[in-house]
Order: sequence, then structure tokens, then C-alpha cells
Amino acid sequence: MGTRCIALVGPFGSGKTSLLEALLARTGAVARQGTVAGGNTVGDGSPEARAHGMSVEANFAETDFLGDHYSFIDCPGSVEFLSEMEGVLDGVDLAVVVAEDDERKVPALQLILKSLEARAVPRVLFLNKIDKSSRRVRDVLQVLQPASSVPLVLRQIPIWEGGEAKGFIDLALERAHVYHEQEESTVVDMSDADKARELEARYTMLETLADHDDDLMEALLEDIAPDPDLVFADLVRELKEGLICPVFFGSAEHGNGVGRLLKALRHETPDVTVTRDRLAVDGSGAAVQVVKTLHTLHGGKLSIARILGGEISDGDMLYRFDGSEAKVSGVFAIFGQQAVKRARAATGDLVGLGRLENVQTGERLKMSAHEAGNRAGPAALSLPQPVLSISVAASKRQDEVRLSSALGKLIEEDPSLHLHQSQASSETMLGGQGEMHLRVAKERLSGKYGLSIDTSVPHMPYQETIRAGTKVRGRHKKQSGGHGQFGDVVLEIRPLPRGEGVQFTDTITGGVVPKQYIPSVKDGITEALQAGPLGFPVVDVAVCLTDGSYHSVDSSDQAFKMAGILGIREGLPECKPVLLEPVMKVVVVCPSEATARINAIVSARRGQLLGFDARPGWDGWDEVNALMPQAEIGDLIVELRSATAGVASYTADFDHMAELTGKAADDALRRAGQQAA
Repeated sequence: MGTRCIALVGPFGSGKTSLLEALLARTGAVARQGTVAGGNTVGDGSPEARAHGMSVEANFAETDFLGDHYSFIDCPGSVEFLSEMEGVLDGVDLAVVVAEDDERKVPALQLILKSLEARAVPRVLFLNKIDKSSRRVRDVLQVLQPASSVPLVLRQIPIWEGGEAKGFIDLALERAHVYHEQEESTVVDMSDADKARELEARYTMLETLADHDDDLMEALLEDIAPDPDLVFADLVRELKEGLICPVFFGSAEHGNGVGRLLKALRHETPDVTVTRDRLAVDGSGAAVQVVKTLHTLHGGKLSIARILGGEISDGDMLYRFDGSEAKVSGVFAIFGQQAVKRARAATGDLVGLGRLENVQTGERLKMSAHEAGNRAGPAALSLPQPVLSISVAASKRQDEVRLSSALGKLIEEDPSLHLHQSQASSETMLGGQGEMHLRVAKERLSGKYGLSIDTSVPHMPYQETIRAGTKVRGRHKKQSGGHGQFGDVVLEIRPLPRGEGVQFTDTITGGVVPKQYIPSVKDGITEALQAGPLGFPVVDVAVCLTDGSYHSVDSSDQAFKMAGILGIREGLPECKPVLLEPVMKVVVVCPSEATARINAIVSARRGQLLGFDARPGWDGWDEVNALMPQAEIGDLIVELRSATAGVASYTADFDHMAELTGKAADDALRRAGQQAA
């Protein structure tokens, strides 16, 4: 059957890392269950994760249970690091969605379930922190159900004692169990009251299963006890086909419910052949799915990969989608922060493959050059636009090359980071999914790569234009012994409609400006328009060379270029220059209950609301459309997330340039001057 690969996903703070630790402790992979607060868990082992007490990247571990081998991937839950899940999901057989009794986290749960549903990843839900829940489990499921497009099917009910869950009744096996701290539960007899509750809850479970099984439906209608094998077969099939999401519960912190979850994973997780079919892996040879890229300080690049078929050994040659080669330089077992070399990897294994040059997260590799070359390319990860950006620069000039290399590695590890080089301001801008996302990136540059960096708010790409025209003479005359410099031009400057750019024409007749010098005049005009009277590039302006004069000895290309520069610099201040700011088309996605707050936030940032509508395919979510100045977008995401329990996001695309006048223009010019200083 091979190794089963299981992702642990769920909203921030739901207890995924604690559940991983409990699974490893219960199966003997670790001697003692660690805690997130204690900083001694297998997951969250990086300095950044420990410092912030949260998962900031996917973590990997493997273990054995009742003779079967499992690989677990603990994925971050914060929306800022949710893209870590993107590469992982194409390599797993099943996802355990960790949730808790918290209505505020339902939108975050929906974000995660949508990703799983889009990829048809089979999933079970583990309702964690049952010891802290004050409501009936069925009531909790009613709160969580809107996040899932398929029924959440309760597989257990709790045994209550003194208002606390002391155990559970398994609805499939019809057995009662009592919890023991950090140990396996024990079977007990059901009371009459619990038996009545069990019969009611089991019938509800069977009714849901019968929606996709006519034989089971017939048995229920005729009041015949269904064959237990039929019930288990339906549970396995409907899970695999994504028709239901079974629900288990427990307390990862205390180890309660972990044994039952493990047994469900053992019997109900699809194997790698099912995953291979789901991913439409073509051909019969070895296939490798890269789910994560790491750069280690001493071992170089490590590609975490799921073996979807075949066997991989050190030195094997793999082939990319374009037929290019990638040689495996070491096969490694990954356990937390440790990478231990092993001889080979078999079908189903999740391993680290050393130094696969040019291979990216999300790629699928083959051992046959022919099969690899038949594919169009790597599946593109569904990565969001950056929602917050900073300008980064090396504190020491000699570190600029090292910074460039380190940034490249960071982005290879985390493709949701975005690097942009601004030609206008010569800035290197790093974009990410929020404040914490960028903070972790800066900490890695400092801690992992030993770089001292300076960060700042990126310059705003203001432009300027003119409202009036003028006619001006630009004359460059210089005599300093020998040949002098002489260039003389007459320019007509006039405004153009918005978006027309810069136009240059000439109406020279009679050779007053020789033809060979006209391109130099144009070059001078172009250079002068790079920074107008307000200090920004000038657009939507027409310049016509109408007249001039030259000297047979002293005129030159450089002289006429200078004449063009002088003419523009003297003429533009007379043309009523005005500042232009970029205006973006912004689409905010948010839970519907927060739409009014989002509208107020947008309006307060000089946004022009265009309307809102239901988000297609997302029950309980809206899309708010607006036009907003780019200068107001800077930290917009911070306010949006604060208003929506951390789940809102947005996209922004350039729409047009608009005039900026009055106090807003004065403030913009002042800020630009401060940044320049």
C-alpha cells in the first residue's frame, strides 16, 4: 500500500502543531509530547516559528502505526502563510482539517476547505479542544457547516460527565470509549441514555450516507439494520469521492481522540494510487511531485517531494516538463528540522531530494525523458497578489550581491513572496501577504543569511502633467577656447489628453536646425521630461520643435541636446504643472457581515465605491469594488484583516492616472521630499 501522506490544515491557532505532536507521541515517534508554548515540538522548529509562537512554513514528520508508514505535513493556518498549503495539496492522499468551537474562525475555515474542494482532496475534520467546548457537538457542526460545500458527517458523539467530554461513542463501531490522559482510551459499556443518543446520531449519519447509496436508503426505509460492511464501505467511498467530510473530535493537548483518528486514517485514507489518479499522472513510470523547496545552510537546495510512482535513489536522473535533466544528489528522510540521508525512496514516500537545479515547487518530474517531454509544463500554484510591500536594500554596499542571492532563495522557498525592481525609483521591493509574512522574510535574511538590511516604505510612482501650453526658446551657448558649444531651439509645449504619453514633432523648414541635430533635440527633451518642476516624470505632453539656429563650427549633437533640456526646464513651469497619482481598481473579498465595515474603510481612504456583490461560489462572502489612489493602499490590508478576523484580502490593478491638487498634493510632495532626503 505504501506510505500514506496526510496534511494537517486549519485556521490559525486551531491546534495543528499540537495534533502533529500528539500523533507522533502516540505512535512512539517522539518519547514525550512537546508543547507549542514550551517551544519543544517537532513542528514549528525554525527560529522564526519559535519566536512568534506560530507556524510560518510547512513542517514534515513521519511515523509508523500498526505496521503502516505515514508522512504528516503540518501547514500554517494564518492567511498570511496559507500559500504554503498550495504546493502541499498536490502531494497528499488526505487532509485532516483541524477546527475548534469558534464562530469567528468559520470564514478562515472556509478559505481552507475551498482550497481542498478545488483540488478534490479527500478530507476529515478533527474538532479540537473538545475539553474547552461548552456546546453540543451537533450545535458546533451547525456553526461550521456553512464553511463546507459537502455535509459534515459526525462520526462520534461525546460522553459527557459534569459538563466535560470524558469519552466518546463511535457511531460506526457502536462502541463507547473513555479517555485517559496521553494514553489510549478504553472501551466501556454504554448507559441506556447514551445508547439512545447513539441510535439517534447514528441514524443521522446513515441518512447522509444513503443520499449516495440506494441499497442503504432501502434498508433504512424498511427499518432493516444495514450490514456493517456496507456502512464502512460507504464511509470510505464517499470520503474518497469528496461527497462527505467525516468529523472526529478530541483534545490534541491531552492526547484525547488521537488514537481513534489514527485508526480512521489507517482504514480510510486513500492510497497513493488513488492520489495518482486524482492528479491525472500520465504514463506508467516513476513520478515525483515537488511540494516544497528548502535551502539549507550546509546541504544546499532540498526539494521535498512525494514519490507518486516508482523508486528513487541517489544519483538517479529525473526529467522536467521540458525534457531537461535534474540529477538527484541525495535522498533524505525529513523529520522536523532534521534531514537524514537514506538509500532510496519508494512509491508513496515523502522525502527530500538534494540539489534538483532549476526545479520549482509544484513541478512534477519523471524518470523517463519521453514521458516528461509529453507534458505542457508545471502546474501553476494558485498564488495571491502581494497585499503589502516594502523597499529592501543591503545596509552595506558590499552585501548587495549576497542580498540578491538570498532574496532569490527566499522566493524559491516561498513563491508567495514577490520581488519587483522599480526602474523609476531604482528600488528593490519585496511584496508579501501581510505584516507578519514580511517580518519573517526580514528575519530570515538577518538570521539565516547574516545580512543587515534597511527597509522603507516604497516610493509612490507619481507623475506630473501640464494644464496649459507655452512657447519657449532654449539656447545653449558656451565658449571656452577653441571650438565652443552652440544650440538654439524654439519649442511649443502643449498638454495632451490623459493617457496619451509624450509626443515629439518638428516643423523645421529652411534648415534652421540641421536634420542631423533634431534627434539630439528629442533626446534632450526626453531626458528633461524625466523630472518636471514637481520632481516627477512628465506625461501627456506634446513638444514641437518649430524654429532655431545653429553655428557652422560650434554646433554639435551635445549642444542641441542641452538646448532641448534648457527649453523644457524653462517652459514647463509656465504650463501650470499638476501632480498625477495612480488610481487602482481594487476588489476586496470579505465575509458579508463585514461588508459595511469594509465600505467605510475604503471610503476613508479616498476610495470611490463602485458597488458590491456576492462573491461567486462563496456562500456568505462579498466582493467590494472600488477605485482607490495607490497612495492610500499601502497598509490597507492591516485594516481589512483587523475588521474581518484576519481573512479579508484584495487585488489591485492599475486603472488610470488622476490629478491630485490641494492639501493632498502638498502632503504627497512633502512625503516625496522626505523620502528623497
